[in-house]
Amino acid sequence: MRADDVMLIGDMAARTGLSVSAIRFYEAKGLIAPVRSPGGQRRFRRADIRRLSFIRIAQQLGLTIDEISAELGKLPSGRTPTAEDWARISRSIRASLDAQILSLTQMRSRLDGCIGCGCLSLKKCALYNAHDQASAKGTGPRFLMGDNPPD
Repeated sequence: MRADDVMLIGDMAARTGLSVSAIRFYEAKGLIAPVRSPGGQRRFRRADIRRLSFIRIAQQLGLTIDEISAELGKLPSGRTPTAEDWARISRSIRASLDAQILSLTQMRSRLDGCIGCGCLSLKKCALYNAHDQASAKGTGPRFLMGDNPPD
């Protein structure tokens, strides 16, 4: 491996905008695997820039570390991932993102309707939960999460 093919952890942090401790955390979780110099220093491949960038974006999208690990596990380890490798991952998480978008859009509409309705009547309010009937459907704000209130 050529010297210009690898970076020190500080250089990787500067390049990706991540802290050194975050990079070490991702290494400990097995999301990236730097090589070690004879003196024991971490050396990161330039391809790790894209992996770390993906991790950052995936976390912002709400993926867990385990989900991110599963997606990164689909990438080849013996070569730099290609555009098609990354496109395959994108397709893999698209359905989950679409479901998240739909859920957030519905929740926003319900919340807008509740705040703006001005009904001032608990009997008419779609969020009214007489005798905690919503608890039978699970935890959390069930009606805002998509469960229909009883008629």
